[in-house]
Amino acid sequence: MLVSLEDGKCRNCGGQLEITGASDVTLEVICTECDDSYSVETDAFGDGGITYWPQAVAEFGEDS
Repeated sequence: MLVSLEDGKCRNCGGQLEITGASDVTLEVICTECDDSYSVETDAFGDGGITYWPQAVAEFGEDS
């Protein structure tokens, strides 16, 4: 699942992030440009954890 560039960008290169996993406290992301990957909090994209996290859990399951 891609993160809108309006909501968040790669902390290293400013590229687009893709969510690749989810748990009850983090989302796993990878940059589509530089391939850097890291964990962010469930509300890291300014949505209060109500947009990306539920979709990611539905897609990947918790602790994926």
